[in-house]
Amino acid sequence: QVQLVESGGGLVQAGGSLRLSCAASGRTFSDYAMGWFRQAPGKEREFVAAIRGSGTTTYYADSVKGRFAISRDKAMNTVSLEMNSLKPEDTAVYYCAAGRPRFYNIVVMSNPEVYEYWGQGTQVTVSS
Repeated sequence: QVQLVESGGGLVQAGGSLRLSCAASGRTFSDYAMGWFRQAPGKEREFVAAIRGSGTTTYYADSVKGRFAISRDKAMNTVSLEMNSLKPEDTAVYYCAAGRPRFYNIVVMSNPEVYEYWGQGTQVTVSS
């Protein structure tokens, strides 16, 4: 059974940092792109960051560029999202996802339909 399990969410003050982790199990994801999406109350799910299976290329939403960093440990089958300089507008449920797109560019990687597997999400709340 394939599972993606997120952890590391919580409550943090504006300007603070959090590190989210996603543990994948049930198969090897070394050839899968991994992504992070988020969904705030009353809003649609939006792309945050993604990383290719090789780990050599990363993609970010403009809203988090320079503040967030995605990385993966292929041996451990995990992907992480380091979030710095957090803002209240970063408050959302953060989801980990895995997929195998045919092409790799920001348009493709930011499309949730590309991703085959999803985690249950972890809440991140940033207070002002």
